[in-house]
Amino acid sequence: MSEEILINVSPQETRVAVVDHGVLQELFIERTNRHGLVGNIYQGKVSRVLPGMQAAFVEIGLERTAFLHVGDIGMRSSEDISALANEVDSDGGGPLAHRNTAGANITQLLAEGQTVLVQVLKDPLGSKGARLTTQISLPSRYLVYMPGEKHLGVSSKIECEEERERLRAAVRANLKNEEDGGFIVRTAGEGVSQEAIWADMLFLRRLWEKIAGAATSSAVPSLVHGDLPMVLRILRDLLSEEVDTVRIDSPEAFQQVKQFAEGFFPHMKDRLVHYAGDRPLFDIYGVEEDIGRALDRRLELKSGGHLIFDQTEAMTTVDVNTGGFVGHRTLEETIFKTNLEAAQAIARQLRLRNLGGIIIIDFIDMQDADHKRQVLRSLEKYLQKDYARTQVYDFSPLGLVEMTRKRTRESLQRLLMEPCGTCGGLGTVQTVETVCYEIFREISRSARQFEPREMLIIAAPAVVDLMLSDEAKALADLEAAIGHPIRLQAEAQYPPDQHDVVLV
Repeated sequence: MSEEILINVSPQETRVAVVDHGVLQELFIERTNRHGLVGNIYQGKVSRVLPGMQAAFVEIGLERTAFLHVGDIGMRSSEDISALANEVDSDGGGPLAHRNTAGANITQLLAEGQTVLVQVLKDPLGSKGARLTTQISLPSRYLVYMPGEKHLGVSSKIECEEERERLRAAVRANLKNEEDGGFIVRTAGEGVSQEAIWADMLFLRRLWEKIAGAATSSAVPSLVHGDLPMVLRILRDLLSEEVDTVRIDSPEAFQQVKQFAEGFFPHMKDRLVHYAGDRPLFDIYGVEEDIGRALDRRLELKSGGHLIFDQTEAMTTVDVNTGGFVGHRTLEETIFKTNLEAAQAIARQLRLRNLGGIIIIDFIDMQDADHKRQVLRSLEKYLQKDYARTQVYDFSPLGLVEMTRKRTRESLQRLLMEPCGTCGGLGTVQTVETVCYEIFREISRSARQFEPREMLIIAAPAVVDLMLSDEAKALADLEAAIGHPIRLQAEAQYPPDQHDVVLV
């Protein structure tokens, strides 16, 4: 056992940190005024059908309409269940996507104004609304229940075929009829008794009966069923034999978690600890420092190399650099060692920063084909602990590694940061020289268009200093050319790229 789960609760937000051997691996944050939606079930209303996109917009009572693709409507095929069994645990037990109706026409399935029961697949990300599915998936500690379906799956992370068959038999033994719904056994179900499996099945059936009943009388649009609070959801999905301790710094949250544990995993309730120390829990474990580093664009490696993370709307790029690392006998060996260290750091940072979608990694160029294979295998090895589904491809002809990581929630950067008001989110601002020359051009334009007695230039102190020093002659020449005096005023509140040309 090497993992610890740290839970920090405040009136404004709840934060859950997964720490492995003292190193922060993953962070979950839920703000009081902005709860996650994945797993919530809504009675929705189709507001618009888009045949060209084979999708529909659905009103579920949120600020933005949600998105329902044709591939997320209908029954799952047996192939889908087989593939999805591996995704259950990586998604935290949330609803599962499928492909079975991808060939259908959206207009044959939905119409504007139609009422539809939907579940959130992905939280709203950036400017995009939530993504929905009509296939309801209800998770418990050991199972995921799919009402109305007939398939049975077992997480592929359970590798022992004898154990897989035992779990299938346990579920089949408690199926009443073909209409009893489908089940997927989660990784946490490995080694669990038949009685515990049956108890989960009973719980999930009763939960679905309650949800189905509520849906018939719910307003449209409205929330029919909300998933567990984040703390309980994280424990349900992440608490395993590998977790040594769960430390909680709130007495109220500790009692809530303890009560939840007694019902779901009583054998592990002794691992719950209420932290009542004077120092903040996250400070003791260095979590706050790790969060700060995870928000930086640049990450230093122990060897002296560094990584550069650039997150855009389309993809995330990771650039690996040797920096000051010159510790090995040959350049090729130095590059190889740096790339190996980078592979481990990248795997951790993808999980910690919660970077999803398309990811391009620019390792330092290697000539040795065996070195390339080892770096790629190393990356795949360290990604195995990631709960999110990942797919890594071989080095491209340009020497880049392309990979994907399933994205279901906002990245850490987008959750905790916002675009810069000065640079408009570009990450850069105009230089002082650029602003100065722009002011000169604006003075010339205004002098030709108007006939002011004088001009007052209000700008940032650095811009005014430049105009009075290196550009003093240019300013004097411009003043002579327009035939009007130019006064300068430094304004400390102005950012470097802001200025005003006032006609007096």
